Amino acid sequence: MSLGIEAAVFDVFGTMTDWRSSVTGELASAGRRAGLDADWPAVADAWRRRYRPALRGVLSGETPYRPLDELHRTMLDEVLAEFGLDAFGEEDRRELVRAWHRLRAWPDALPGLELLHESEVISATLSNGGVGLLTRLAKQAGLRFDCVLSAELVRSYKPDPRVYLTAAELLQVEPRRLLMVACHPDDLAAAARAGLRTAFVPRPLEWAPRPIPSRRRPAWTSSPRISWTWPAF
Repeated sequence: MSLGIEAAVFDVFGTMTDWRSSVTGELASAGRRAGLDADWPAVADAWRRRYRPALRGVLSGETPYRPLDELHRTMLDEVLAEFGLDAFGEEDRRELVRAWHRLRAWPDALPGLELLHESEVISATLSNGGVGLLTRLAKQAGLRFDCVLSAELVRSYKPDPRVYLTAAELLQVEPRRLLMVACHPDDLAAAARAGLRTAFVPRPLEWAPRPIPSRRRPAWTSSPRISWTWPAF
């Protein structure tokens, strides 16, 4: 591969997977089992919007580090109370937390990773999800990564620079030869500050209502940070 990139690490929630429709569907299924009805996309959005404040609390030292599954459970309990859905039982709540282990991949994610797998570039996750979560997610979604890396390995969360630098260290590549791929500009900005290369993947439907995804294989384009373009799928 050109530009001296030896490995590429990928954000997962939003970049590689469609968390919104996946979680909305699991909420709706759990609601039917419990005899409950709600605006399930709104519940999913409210759950996800608690994500960044929860991580900021950990990064600031305001709250102790906890794995993402535990944070997701706390956020879920708050959201269900907000929407008057307290009738969800303990088993339903545990399964809803594990919905984040079962997210569906975007249609272009699998062929893109397969294309990368044919090259000499190493591919890995670099997500705030835990190692167990990411391993299960990648297996069920068919995402063929060479390695599973997580912010959990440094007991922190992105955008802590240790997350990006530890990935480079574990993969035995210089930060300037490691590419961070994400649809979130703040993730890419933090990676760039740590010395990584960056590539932006537009996901305009991450928060939007979901039409049926196109099966066309669109190009993934690099951010202005580097003059590199992900191969068209």
